[in-house]
Amino acid sequence: MAKALDLDEQEQLDQIKHFWKTWGNLISWVLIVVLGGYAAWNGYQYWQRSQAVKASAMYDEVERAVASGDASRVERSFADMKDKFAATQYAQQAGLLAAKSLQAQGKTDAARDALNWVAAGAADPAYRDIARLRLAALQLDAKAHDDALKTLNQAFTPAMAGLEADLRGDVLQAKGQAADAIAAYKKAWAALADTPDYRRLVQAKLNALGVDPESATAPESKK
Repeated sequence: MAKALDLDEQEQLDQIKHFWKTWGNLISWVLIVVLGGYAAWNGYQYWQRSQAVKASAMYDEVERAVASGDASRVERSFADMKDKFAATQYAQQAGLLAAKSLQAQGKTDAARDALNWVAAGAADPAYRDIARLRLAALQLDAKAHDDALKTLNQAFTPAMAGLEADLRGDVLQAKGQAADAIAAYKKAWAALADTPDYRRLVQAKLNALGVDPESATAPESKK
């Protein structure tokens, strides 16, 4: 009986040796890849958390620079943010904040550059759209009407379609293209149905151009 068990154990051992000889290297490499991938994923997660904390701290510095009213400090802090954390949402937020501050201080070119940067590189469509709208408004103020229309001709999300159309109407009206401006304002008025306060502003612009969007869209009465 003992000899039989010894033979069975030897046979099993031989099978294990054969299996490991055949598949051992592959199994080892699979384990290395799996464990290596797990370690890399953990490392990446740690790096992302670390980057987010550092980016948040640098965004706080941009906020302090804005609060100080020092335009040069705002530009420096935003430049640092772009250099070190350009891929983060904090950088996009910093760009919008810096642009607003710089514009208020008369640094229009710097504000335009910041908005261009956000508009071109923002991963979040909301930041991108906000940057484009503000950039187009700056271009309108500078009477760069064709540049403003070029900015507005880029794709906007449906949520921003009403604001884009309203600003387009302002640009077209400034160019003296009243009919095109009316068409843009009508589009804005229709898109802003869920924001009545803003919609009333668009309606006032249409009224000033001799158009009542409510009567124009009302159903005809039956005779």
